[in-house]
Amino acid sequence: MKPIVIAIDGHSSTGKSTVAKRLAKQLEYKYVDTGAMYRAVTLFAMRNNWIQEGSVDEAKLIENLSAVEINFEYNPESGTNDVILNDENVEKQIRAMEVSGNVSSVAKIDEVREKLVQIQKQLGEEKGIVMDGRDIGSVVFPEAELKIFMTASADIRAQRRYNELKEKGENINFEEVLKNVQHRDDIDSNRKNSPLIQSEDAIKIDNSNLSQEEQFEKILNLAKERIKSA
Repeated sequence: MKPIVIAIDGHSSTGKSTVAKRLAKQLEYKYVDTGAMYRAVTLFAMRNNWIQEGSVDEAKLIENLSAVEINFEYNPESGTNDVILNDENVEKQIRAMEVSGNVSSVAKIDEVREKLVQIQKQLGEEKGIVMDGRDIGSVVFPEAELKIFMTASADIRAQRRYNELKEKGENINFEEVLKNVQHRDDIDSNRKNSPLIQSEDAIKIDNSNLSQEEQFEKILNLAKERIKSA
């Protein structure tokens, strides 16, 4: 059977990465977490003090984008790929709440998106890939054989994110997480370059009332159907 490209887009904290990782493992496909790439650039900017009180020094970041190298390294413990920023494993650091609060402001910068989209397109040239993000089906792989758009209510997504952060030991309150989710939705949906939209040919999955297992089985069956007909 011919390998295909599976594009999974949607709002933050809908579990895109979780389902994409599991799907790639089940199908023996490559998995690329594009959101992690934007988080890595955000961490790079934060470490250089180019983000102050939520405001990004875009000129400085753009000027130094050539110094950003992002790769993926297989982690045998998790069975997925960790993000490597300039030869440093930053998988844990990029998941912090502070990075979450700034990533949408970095992701809306045209030059950042252009650089990362180019890398993403190269990664998917041989197909047999599952990629998740905000603009995979609309911009990176508009010809993807299967496009999924995942969503859920903001309250439910915030609760999931809150639970995840609390499990990691972060000192956080629910209202702060909800505000972050709503803020990211607003920026992602209203930016000029590659806004978060549902492609006409994408299959929408609202997982507000779905278990992880129900959602996964639904998407896995869709993938098998598309692979069979490819």
